[in-house]
Amino acid sequence: MNQYLENRMKAPGPKKILACDGGGILGLMSVEILAKIETDLRAKLGKDQNFVLADYFDFVCGTSTGAIIATCIASGMSMAKVRQFYVNSGKQMFDKASLLNRLKFNYNDEPLAKQLRAAFNEQLNETDAKLGSEHLKTLLMMVMRNHNTDSPWPVSNNPYAKYNDRQRKDCNLNLPLWRLVRASTAAPTYFPPEIITFAEGTPEEYNFIFVDGGVTTYNNPAYLAFQMATTKPYAVNWPTGSDNLLIVSIGTGNASKASPNLGLDDMNLIHFAQNIPSALMNAATAGWDMTCRVLGECRHGGVIDHEFGDMVMPSQSDHNFTGPKLFTYMRYDPDVTLEGLKAIGISDIDPAKMQQMDSVENISQIQRVGIEYAKHHINTTHFQGFI
Repeated sequence: MNQYLENRMKAPGPKKILACDGGGILGLMSVEILAKIETDLRAKLGKDQNFVLADYFDFVCGTSTGAIIATCIASGMSMAKVRQFYVNSGKQMFDKASLLNRLKFNYNDEPLAKQLRAAFNEQLNETDAKLGSEHLKTLLMMVMRNHNTDSPWPVSNNPYAKYNDRQRKDCNLNLPLWRLVRASTAAPTYFPPEIITFAEGTPEEYNFIFVDGGVTTYNNPAYLAFQMATTKPYAVNWPTGSDNLLIVSIGTGNASKASPNLGLDDMNLIHFAQNIPSALMNAATAGWDMTCRVLGECRHGGVIDHEFGDMVMPSQSDHNFTGPKLFTYMRYDPDVTLEGLKAIGISDIDPAKMQQMDSVENISQIQRVGIEYAKHHINTTHFQGFI
C-alpha cells in the first residue's frame, strides 16, 4: 500500500493536476516548458534543487510521450533528469525496424522498452517497478487504447479505483510501469502494439493488445484527469471550484495544416488515409482544451480559433460562461507555425520539422522551441492561489 499517496490524496487544501499531451520526440517541448515551471516554483517557494514537480502536483497524467513524462515526474525525477532521458535516449527510442517489419511499423519497440524499464527501476530503486509502487509520489494516470475492446483505457494508481482492488487477481496495480507506458506510446505505423498479461500465473490469465493513447480522443488528457479527480466512480472526490482545483495542460506544439490550394481531385483515398487520423486527433485535442477553458477559469492559453478566441479571464469578474467555474486552468502549447516561431524569436527553425513526432535529428531545435516559448509565456502569477 502506498500510504504516502493515500495521505496526500486525502490532505486538505487545493489540489493541482498536470496533464501532458502526446507527440513523440516533440515531448521535449513539454519537458523544457515544465523545466521552466519547476525552476520558477523553486524560486517562488524558496526551495533548493531537491524540489521537484512531484512535490507540487498531486496528480500527474499523460498520453503517449506525455505518459513517459508523467511517470517520470510521478516517480520523483527532476526535469533535468527527464531532459537527460529524452536527449540521451531519443535516437535509440526511434530505432529503425527491419525492411520486412516496416510494412507493419517503422521502429523497433525493444530499445524504448529497455530505456523505460531501466529509468523507472533506477529512480524508484526497485527491480521491477509496478504501477502500485510505494515510491510513486503522486496520483498517476496514463492513457492507452485497448484494441481488443475498442475503447480508451485510462489506467491509474488510484488506490480506490475499481480495478485497483488488491483482492482482484487481475489488479492493475500489479502491472509493470514500463510496460504500461510502452503501451501508451505504441503509435500505429511507428511502433508495434504492446501485449499486456492480466492475472498472470493464475487460471484466469488473459491478454489484451494495446496501442497508443493518442489514437483515442484523449491525446490531450486534461479533462479526463478532471473526471477522475471529481466523479463518483473513481472515488477520489476532490472538491471543485477555481480556488480548490488547478489544471495545468502542456502541449507538444500545434500548427494549422491549412491547404488553400487543395482541389477536389486531390481528395482521394491516399489523401484521406494520410490526413484523417491527425485531423481527428487535432480536433479532439482542441475540443478538450475548449471544454477546459469553458468550465475552468482560464489564466493562460493561445487563441483556439477566430470566433472562440482564447477565453483567458483577466479577472474572476470577467464572466465568459453562464455557469460556475469548476477549476483554474492554464494551457501551455507552442504555436509551431512560421508566425508562431517568429513571435518567440526563432524564425530560423523549419516549422515542418517541429511537427514530426519522430524528428530525432532535430532534438536541439525542439528543445529550443520549448525554452523560448517558456521564456515568453510561463509566469508564476498564473499560479496565484496555488503557491
